[in-house]
Amino acid sequence: MQHLYAPWRDEYIKNSIEGCPFCHIVAHPEEDLDNHVLYQDEFCFVVMNLYPYTPGHFMVIPNCHIDNLENLDSKVWLHISLIVQKCVGMLKTELNAMGVNIGMNLGKSAGAGIAEHIHYHLVPRWERDTNFITTIGDARVYSSDFEEIFKKLKSNISKYL
Repeated sequence: MQHLYAPWRDEYIKNSIEGCPFCHIVAHPEEDLDNHVLYQDEFCFVVMNLYPYTPGHFMVIPNCHIDNLENLDSKVWLHISLIVQKCVGMLKTELNAMGVNIGMNLGKSAGAGIAEHIHYHLVPRWERDTNFITTIGDARVYSSDFEEIFKKLKSNISKYL
């Protein structure tokens, strides 16, 4: 799909890292602002999706490098589920989302872009947030600035987590 507004991607592509990008985030907390990390604790982190479906799309990711849900430690799974639950409330309150899509693409054949490290997607939704250009033009138009959304969520996430 073609994206009409995504200037931050150019910088990301030019500075791509070797290996798992999620493990890189865990190993380099000093880069949290540059990596658009909203939150991090002993089990997981929350990071903005650099390729968002809608403005405010972010991911909740376990710190441990694992490619299958069935072997994820139950304690980590329950913790991540609680983080997801609280983040839904944040999206509804801070971004006025009318709904939220939550999902995991487990494996490359399921559509995972980074299949080697499982992760949850949280995608805020609004009525009529897609239109003809998405359907006919195979493109998306973003009405909000990525950095402004990041700053807003980053400054308010402590109210929720």
